[in-house]
Amino acid sequence: MPKDQRPSEAKRVNQDPLSKLAAAVQGGEAGSDHDILTGPDWITGRPPPPIECWDPDHCGDIGMEIRADGSWWHENAPIKRQKLVQLFASILRREADGLYYLVTPVEKVVVHVALHPLLVIDAEPLQGHTPETLILTLNTGGQIPLDANHPLALEPRAAHAAYVSLQHGLSALFSRAAWYRLAGLANDEGMIQSGGVRFSLLG
Repeated sequence: MPKDQRPSEAKRVNQDPLSKLAAAVQGGEAGSDHDILTGPDWITGRPPPPIECWDPDHCGDIGMEIRADGSWWHENAPIKRQKLVQLFASILRREADGLYYLVTPVEKVVVHVALHPLLVIDAEPLQGHTPETLILTLNTGGQIPLDANHPLALEPRAAHAAYVSLQHGLSALFSRAAWYRLAGLANDEGMIQSGGVRFSLLG
């Protein structure tokens, strides 16, 4: 590439809204001292930024969306880098107006969510723990317990598959495989017991 083209390319990259969002957030380092059962939600498996403390100006719509299958898109192009998806998931919240936003200390932009912003891709009992507790693995790499703080409900827009509520107004729909796994753990009455709470898979 000719040398005289490089500055203009660098300027274009720096002006990309996704790059600006990513640069505005300092992600935490992975840690081993996080208590899944009592700590805050680490939906990416890393300490989340303190988005509950940020109140930036709304900077509009940059064409961000999360489709019903959990995939992230920007201006009708899929975001394929998993690390970028994890970063954006860590700064996502739902506000009182019912809309989802990516939030940094200096700006926030709307995200159009077709169904639920996250997916549960697996459910597995926590070995050796009483009361029995299911640990749910998210498509963004984090794990959360199914309990009173993360209740289960059924989604009529997805053939009454289950979804779970998370912090910051977020939710995660069970993927087909995770839903079948969850159903296989239910008793004859369609009940799941986890974290000392009983949930019905039959509505």
